[in-house]
Amino acid sequence: MTSATSTRATPEPGRRIRWADMGPFLALALVIVIGTLINSNFVSGTNIANVVTRSAFIAIIAVGATFVISSGCLDLSVGSMMAFVTGIMILTMNRLEPSMGANAILVGAAVGLVVGAACGLLNGLIVTLGKIEPFIVTLGTMGIFRALITWLSDGGSIPIARELRDPYRPVYFGNLFGVPLPVVITLIVVLAGAFILYRTKYGRRCMAAGSNSDVARFSGVSVAWVRTLAYVIQGLCVAIAAICYIPRLGAATPTTGALWELQVITAVVIGGTLLRGGKARIWGTVAGALILEVIANLMVMSNFVSEYLVAAVQGVIIILAMLAHRFIR
Repeated sequence: MTSATSTRATPEPGRRIRWADMGPFLALALVIVIGTLINSNFVSGTNIANVVTRSAFIAIIAVGATFVISSGCLDLSVGSMMAFVTGIMILTMNRLEPSMGANAILVGAAVGLVVGAACGLLNGLIVTLGKIEPFIVTLGTMGIFRALITWLSDGGSIPIARELRDPYRPVYFGNLFGVPLPVVITLIVVLAGAFILYRTKYGRRCMAAGSNSDVARFSGVSVAWVRTLAYVIQGLCVAIAAICYIPRLGAATPTTGALWELQVITAVVIGGTLLRGGKARIWGTVAGALILEVIANLMVMSNFVSEYLVAAVQGVIIILAMLAHRFIR
């Protein structure tokens, strides 16, 4: 009797999980429908392309954050890291442009990837070797990275050399078969992230470390290595976002990436990744990034809520997402 009962009861939780996984995509569809009803121009080709392109930066960084959060950690420094990496890249390209021309862009991009990975490695080593709470560590490095870019720019801005603006412009404003290049790059990052997280041993160990670090250690998983590598992946994703972002504004300033950590964490959480770790949804993260950008765009196109309250709305969204996670659990 007991066996038969448990057999019949088994499919029900699986059905609930599938519906829960669809939550971010259903929410995105609902927001789009609401946007269409409020303003008919919302679904115009130009506006949709603009929304998707603008969401690319948060989506790319949020892919890295999905690894960090699913491993049981947190990174509050991504916005400041973005500003710092962007500044280093521009300074490198400007220094090399007189001798290398447009090739300085490639070197600058490579330097950005190295600096991003190094910043992530710094966060990871302090967390794992220093055995300090990730919240405290990344709160500290957030201040460090922001101070460094302020110092490098002398409180102003670091503009890219005029000679590099036209060669670099297509990285943000160009397209591949009609698809904006930032969107193409985002798709590549997402596919790579999904493959690593769902199809490799590292991905399984990452979620095991976040689910229960003690059990993972007893199972032979090096939790410190897993979490450190997650931070390195986060740093690389920040650098990739910086590479795409530079042509948009053409400069790095002390305010570059301000409050992006809030948007990134919100995108990951509403995408279905548990903030306490152990469960990750890469594609849900992308849906979360799109939801945030769609809402921000809708606030600009309507008169219901001031566009200056975008950060406040995002704060409300992450609180509601956490409440939803608690009730679902």
